Amino acid sequence: MERQTLVYLGGVSGRRPKVPVDPAVLEETALGAMTDEAASYISAGAGTRATMDANRSGFAGWRIVPRMLRDTSGRTMETTLFGRTLPAPLLTAPIGVLELAHTDSDVAVAQAARATRVPMIISNQASTPMEEIAATLGDSPRWFQLYWSSSDDLVESLVGRAEGCGAEAIVVTLDTTQLGWRPRDLDAAYLPFLRGKGIAQYTSDPVFNRLVEESAEDAGDAPKPRPTLSAIRTLIQLTRSGASRAQVQKFTQVYSRPSLAWENLAFLRERTKLPILLKGILHPDDAERAIAEGMDGVLVSNHGGRQVDGSIGTAEALPAVAERVAGRVPVLLDSGVRGGADVFKAVALGADAVLVGRPYVYGLALAGAAGAQEVLENFLAEFDLTMALTGVTSVGEIGPGALVRVP
Repeated sequence: MERQTLVYLGGVSGRRPKVPVDPAVLEETALGAMTDEAASYISAGAGTRATMDANRSGFAGWRIVPRMLRDTSGRTMETTLFGRTLPAPLLTAPIGVLELAHTDSDVAVAQAARATRVPMIISNQASTPMEEIAATLGDSPRWFQLYWSSSDDLVESLVGRAEGCGAEAIVVTLDTTQLGWRPRDLDAAYLPFLRGKGIAQYTSDPVFNRLVEESAEDAGDAPKPRPTLSAIRTLIQLTRSGASRAQVQKFTQVYSRPSLAWENLAFLRERTKLPILLKGILHPDDAERAIAEGMDGVLVSNHGGRQVDGSIGTAEALPAVAERVAGRVPVLLDSGVRGGADVFKAVALGADAVLVGRPYVYGLALAGAAGAQEVLENFLAEFDLTMALTGVTSVGEIGPGALVRVP
């Protein structure tokens, strides 16, 4: 109610929201404000984008059933994860290369997260080193997303830095050991990492830079490729990004580990006492295995539909995963979430918390930190209003009985 009242009172004075409230209009307006390459990369989905469609149809496949004459005047959105009380079951999803949306990139999102007290999951592919992001967050909660590198030394270094930055959990992304088939990016022949974008966690890491130096020594006097006009343009972009060609080349070599297997998890478990969540779980058997391997939570995700074309939607996968986990560890969800009502549905289907992704990036693109903040405030406001109008006063009251399946 406070958010709505603020918007309507602003209208009396001729002020409108900085970013569109309607999710579809927000996306369309933001993508139109970006460069073609940036818009394609941020909105890209795998193959025919069928998984992106499945994410939305999965939420649409459930209907909320409001209950009447229940006093909801005193309600709370608070929830608890790993001993931390949060204002709502909402976090920002880790999204890389935010400099494509706005020059202030991750720092602007950190400002928005701090203003709303929504925990930020710092991206492994951030445009800003995690230490700078953490400084902006102040005492606001943060987690760190980890892409498991081919270098265990680098994995250990990144996790150690995250601990030093006050991260309260490590989120290991499992579904991107190789990049998915993304036609929009392929048509543009554009991958931002090759231009030095989105690799700030690497170029600021001492272990990574040691690996770069070792590669340079091994290369010795190897002949250099003849420069082309396109290569010169890319070199200029690298200079502006602050990354060197050697750093970009080493990044492509160590970025991911296709051989990553369950047995590798013990390495991470031995090196951090922080809670570890596995991101990319879609099958209940994988959730069961995660618990058996000592993991502290699972995140139902298909990477926003960017990895496997035709994959199951997250809202479809969530109930079976939540049932198998049976409250032993937290279950979170991302991918396809576009508003507070989706957050409500996800909680009703068994999620302990929900991650918002592309929408805050669209707000960032249109109005920087203020735009990202408005998007998060809108999510919180709609979730709170959905609770009120559905007849529940706390997150714990939201359950399967609040929904019916569409025939």
